[in-house]
Amino acid sequence: MIGTIVNTACILIGSLTGSLLKKGIRPQVQKVMFTAMGLAALGLGFNAFTSHFSQSSYPVLFIVSLAIGGLAGTALDLDGRFKRLVDRHSKNEAEESKAKGGLAKGLSTCILLFCIGTFSIVGPMNSALYGDNTFLYTNATLDLITSMVFATTYGIGIAFAAPVLFCWQGLFYLIALLAGSIIPEALIHEIVSVGGILIVASGLSLLEIKDCKSLNLIPSLLVPVLFFLIIQVF
Repeated sequence: MIGTIVNTACILIGSLTGSLLKKGIRPQVQKVMFTAMGLAALGLGFNAFTSHFSQSSYPVLFIVSLAIGGLAGTALDLDGRFKRLVDRHSKNEAEESKAKGGLAKGLSTCILLFCIGTFSIVGPMNSALYGDNTFLYTNATLDLITSMVFATTYGIGIAFAAPVLFCWQGLFYLIALLAGSIIPEALIHEIVSVGGILIVASGLSLLEIKDCKSLNLIPSLLVPVLFFLIIQVF
């Protein structure tokens, strides 16, 4: 779980650094770092997709998965619900930080941002199945920047998001680790192929090229699982 440990440590470091900075981080610095992470996400996503799609037994399955998963996510409005929840918690951050419960609101926003996303779901699974922590290291860098920004407003208390992230990613890591021996290799290729596309979608959003509403696509990861269950039964 080295990737998750690094991710957790980055949140702790970011929270400490941000609380010491106080005056905040210049927008120009934030922008260039998120641009770098967006480009990295594109490269990692395309690499994950091409390397696993080439071994796919069902080349059309990833398209069907994205279509069905996207429709399900849109019907549930996962992206909209998440953004409204974050907006509600982060509204008027500076004012709320001075009032009672300000830290609680900032902390809840951070937990959502850190845990609900493709990197925090696909990353630990990729780590458990292949020993590849690249997604988690990229996510760690993003969380480092985000925790620094939030800590300049809410203080060192943002560090409490770190153990929550550790437990969240640890859960997906353990599931993948324990189920890895019974998961068909073909299914793993399909899941990681779809996950690679979702990482690309996240990269496009970070670069502000296209808001792909990647959270609406998260259910796509379940479609290959359902497909393989169906063909096993019939």
